Amino acid sequence: MGRNDAFTGMASVQKAFALLDVVALDQRGLTAKEIAAALEIPLPTVYRLLKTLVESEHLVHLKDDSRYALGYKVHALDASLRRQVGTPSAVARLILELHSRCDAAAYYAVHRGDHIVVAHVADSPGRRRITPMGFGFNDAAHATAFGKILLAGMDPERRRAYLARQGMPSMTDHTLSTPEELHEELERVREDGIAKEREEFILGASCLGAPVTNAAGQIVGSVAVSMDTADFDCRAAKVAPLLRDAADRVSRALRATSVLPHRG
Repeated sequence: MGRNDAFTGMASVQKAFALLDVVALDQRGLTAKEIAAALEIPLPTVYRLLKTLVESEHLVHLKDDSRYALGYKVHALDASLRRQVGTPSAVARLILELHSRCDAAAYYAVHRGDHIVVAHVADSPGRRRITPMGFGFNDAAHATAFGKILLAGMDPERRRAYLARQGMPSMTDHTLSTPEELHEELERVREDGIAKEREEFILGASCLGAPVTNAAGQIVGSVAVSMDTADFDCRAAKVAPLLRDAADRVSRALRATSVLPHRG
């Protein structure tokens, strides 16, 4: 079955989301013909989808350029997602402080349903976050420090189900690529109370992560820092206690709010 055959059998809502994804990839937007070519579906189908998405304000028609671009409703969805993920201001301040104390980009990630998602990032021009690890990043948990922390906190059955869905793609030559390797790594994470990731997600960058827990001691999130691998090799030992302290303070701050992330 070719891509066009598979696409023909998709529900309209799936086609609409696929169209939005394609349009989002080009900062200029795309013409209807470019969208049809990218998705390999008939032009009349594309026009029907475009009409619906423009009317719903998820797309705008840039008539002067004959292009379609993301609409302003998408921004409203992003704002709503940020509210639902919910990083309390006290936690945001602690992540910013972690960034300053460690002189490294700092991250806060949480369990959200069946996903491990970055909820907040603090960085600066001199210490930039790893691309694409901004708000909403929820990929490659096996290859990130905050992901390893949260995987280590899952029971074995849930972790197997998560990895079966998400897979363990090799991001670099250093990525752990088998369940057995990952199991051994997560055992070390549980024993040390800290996760290390050295160029497993992207070459040239490495991370440390520490767990955020609820009152019952269950892991519900994590804090992490990233830095150039050269910095990591000489600074990791000094950064680790600062990271543990930040994780403990974030845990206490979350317990004092009504938005403690649920485990599971």
